[in-house]
Amino acid sequence: MDSIEANQLASHRLTIEALRITAMNTKAIYAACLFTALNICTLSARAEADVTPKTYTYGTHLDIQKVVSLKQDATPSCGIVNARLTYLDSQGKTQALDYSKFSDDCADGS
Repeated sequence: MDSIEANQLASHRLTIEALRITAMNTKAIYAACLFTALNICTLSARAEADVTPKTYTYGTHLDIQKVVSLKQDATPSCGIVNARLTYLDSQGKTQALDYSKFSDDCADGS
């Protein structure tokens, strides 16, 4: 084998090794992203579970910085249902507010 073929073979081996390392790094990045996403979902669910909800009354001061979730009781027809608003206040603390509303199944408030 002459020196040109030896150099080409060495270059080819380095390219294959670089591709293998890149593939390993990509898998590690994907795994880290998945792990992070699952942790965020778990922490969000735990934060919602740890909050004692307050009941809305007319005049209740609302300090809503960001809405986390809106949930309502399941109902097959139009009517008044219980609902819960989970949100972050201006201090970044998770809060929950229970209130009554028309079901999402009501068309145009009728």
